[in-house]
Amino acid sequence: MKTHTSPKHLILQASLALWLILSATAAESTSLRLTLPPAWYGVPGVPMSLYYDNIVLTETPENYRFEVTCDIGKSEAKRWTVTPADKDAGQHGIVVVVKDAQGKELQRAKTVLHVVPRNAGANRNLRLLIVGDSLTAATMYPIEIGRLLTMPGNPKWIMLGTHKPASVKPGVVHEGYGGWTWAAFLSRYDAKLGHKLDEKGKRLSSPFLFPTADVKPALDIPRYFRENCAGQPPDVMTVLLGINDCFGASPDDAKAMDKHIAGTLDTAERFLKEFRAAAPRMVFAIGLTTPPNSRESGFEANYKGKYHRWGWKRIQHRLVEQMLKRFAGRERAGIHLVPTELNLDPVDGYPENNGVHPNATGYQQIGASFYCWLKWWLQAKQP
Repeated sequence: MKTHTSPKHLILQASLALWLILSATAAESTSLRLTLPPAWYGVPGVPMSLYYDNIVLTETPENYRFEVTCDIGKSEAKRWTVTPADKDAGQHGIVVVVKDAQGKELQRAKTVLHVVPRNAGANRNLRLLIVGDSLTAATMYPIEIGRLLTMPGNPKWIMLGTHKPASVKPGVVHEGYGGWTWAAFLSRYDAKLGHKLDEKGKRLSSPFLFPTADVKPALDIPRYFRENCAGQPPDVMTVLLGINDCFGASPDDAKAMDKHIAGTLDTAERFLKEFRAAAPRMVFAIGLTTPPNSRESGFEANYKGKYHRWGWKRIQHRLVEQMLKRFAGRERAGIHLVPTELNLDPVDGYPENNGVHPNATGYQQIGASFYCWLKWWLQAKQP
């Protein structure tokens, strides 16, 4: 028996199909969550790149087209990159458009690249305190900051801190410790060892905590400045934390993940408040938590199936979103964000067997991001 479909039914079917297509496209666009910081920094002669995998939330960035519009730089298969020339000093607007395989625009976002002259801050004095976790403890990005600051046209710099690795050149010091969090720097203290290292050479006590008369440790930042900074607060404190703080959050429970991240950032606020009280004029440069190795093999090598790349990627991306929401726009209060999550190659910047710790190339990129921000800040704060 032959059946007939009425024009009305055909219209309804077509409308339903169109609705499903539009809904899928909208969902795809929303799920990508294209995220850029409001500002980015560059210096002539220092390569700077924006890696597409680091700015969207997807397991398959290769399925999308990324179009970057800027009056300098060039687009490549996996990144947009620039090595500014002296003539490029100034502000450069950047627009990033993400399209699907058919060329349909899904999302767009913009930022501004501030390129400062290579002699910005020349002959000024810069007292720098670098704080962080194992990425800082590796000392490779502090070394890169020092190397770049030693080039002509830079300030007279000194790094402050108590962690002085014997294997590096004199002058590179910091407060970076593997496994540490915002909370650890505010509360971790071993009454037996105090500030001494354990038998494995690890620090168990925060350098900012000291015993009191009743032996109970207390945060005493002025004392830290007196004993470890020649009595004078730093001009700038850089902070790169967040991995250990949030690594154990649940990526499959958005509400619980947001609560975990909010608690971490509340602790960060307390950290900033305590240091602000002790050093009213010190500037904070907070690095946006770095993205993971793009290869699952790095996570398998480290965590044997307990943690996965896609799980941490979802947490890290959400953490960056919330850091931007919490800290962006607070420059007048001396709080700045450094986009360390952009200029880090998620493939060639990592060894194959590590999920979150970069190789020499990746650490140099992190150091370059902090250096370029420092140069911008020195230029903006001309006496």
